[in-house]
Amino acid sequence: MRKTHRGLLSRPEGLLVCSFGALIVLGTICLLLPAAHNGPLGVLDALFTATSAVCVTGLITRDTATDFTLFGQSVILVLLQVGGLGVMTFGALTLQLLGGRVSFSSTAALQGTFMQGLGGGRLGTTLWRITALTFGAELIGAMLIFPTLPLPDAGSNRVFQAVFLSASAFCNAGFSIYSDSVTRLSGSPVAMLTLMILIVMGGIGYPVLLEVGRQLAQRLSRKRLAQRRVTWTLHTRVCLSLSALLIAGGALMMFFMDMNEPRVGPRFVHALFQSVSARTAGFNSVDIGLLPAPTLMILIPLMFVGGSPASCAGGIKTTSIAVWLARVYARLRGQTGVVLFDRRVPLEVSRRATLVLALGALWNGVGILLLAVTEAAGDATRFEHVIFEQVSAFGTVGLSAGLTGELSTVGKFWIMLSMFAGRVGPLTVALAVLPVTRRPPFEYPEERVMIG
Repeated sequence: MRKTHRGLLSRPEGLLVCSFGALIVLGTICLLLPAAHNGPLGVLDALFTATSAVCVTGLITRDTATDFTLFGQSVILVLLQVGGLGVMTFGALTLQLLGGRVSFSSTAALQGTFMQGLGGGRLGTTLWRITALTFGAELIGAMLIFPTLPLPDAGSNRVFQAVFLSASAFCNAGFSIYSDSVTRLSGSPVAMLTLMILIVMGGIGYPVLLEVGRQLAQRLSRKRLAQRRVTWTLHTRVCLSLSALLIAGGALMMFFMDMNEPRVGPRFVHALFQSVSARTAGFNSVDIGLLPAPTLMILIPLMFVGGSPASCAGGIKTTSIAVWLARVYARLRGQTGVVLFDRRVPLEVSRRATLVLALGALWNGVGILLLAVTEAAGDATRFEHVIFEQVSAFGTVGLSAGLTGELSTVGKFWIMLSMFAGRVGPLTVALAVLPVTRRPPFEYPEERVMIG
């Protein structure tokens, strides 16, 4: 048992899984404290809330606004902040502040999370830039949101509300300080635009944000005044292009669907906001449970894809779906190489993208079947709501059509597992759980099977 435990922590994938699991346990204990909640709170609901916060999902079985005190809401804020930025990031920064050194396994885990192939000497600088970028964006967002908030009730704090919403938006957490999510703010263009910008920034990925900032700094410097062409990496081009395509395409399709809003202007705002929020943010400006099935079917693939790698978002990621589609296109044309933006993608990357997509589809397929069995007791439960709930949990989105509060015990445990797998990645979970096997000294004989 001890050997297995050490083997799990010695691998970067196992270290990430264990760090998120430990934070969930700690968060559950804090939420169970009498000072954290109003009225009785069961262990399962506390565990569900902590898992949802650490995995920056936003699905809730208890109302954040009414069932938790200011201390409990602060615990949720810390959990989603640490979970969004990354447990390993805070651990590495703490060690650096204390003068310690980050272990090789932790360095490998951080490099795989943020910057693949980044040298250890630049890791500390990159982590500080990421932290400064995160808190800087959240501070500006809170300052913009604050004037748009409704007048406070007795005992409420508008400053805390603005900070909570801003951090939840940037971390793509979906937790709201209000019982109606952000529906009461839908009439404020400043609030809606600020939340959408924060969501996109948090879901586009830190490598992209750092590259955009670096390019802007170089363009403003004297050294780049004579150069007109800006060279972007393939990763940034894929993330920006596909994110813009998904957001615009989703908003356009939902605009022509039934959004329960006859007015053109508000319907466009709701369509755009829900298209952005479906990229794993989890805020809703309309009642999701009242949306018809065609509109939900538009949101489901957006939630499944999610955001970009090395971000606060979940899902299979934009780069995975882009590489997979490029591989399918190449195969249909009889080509062996995968090409994106006139750049050849390594075979190992395309295989990894296919594996991530297959694992994501398999996990959601099993989850839909399980929830269809465990949550079929209620006559009002619609099958599209079951699909929506499962994909929302896996994509760490947090949008719900009303099924979360009615989940059975088995359903709650499965949704928690789905949120966890969606946050750390299904491939990471598989690599952490499955034993490492060496290449066998022999090969089996080859034989073909019929396909298609």
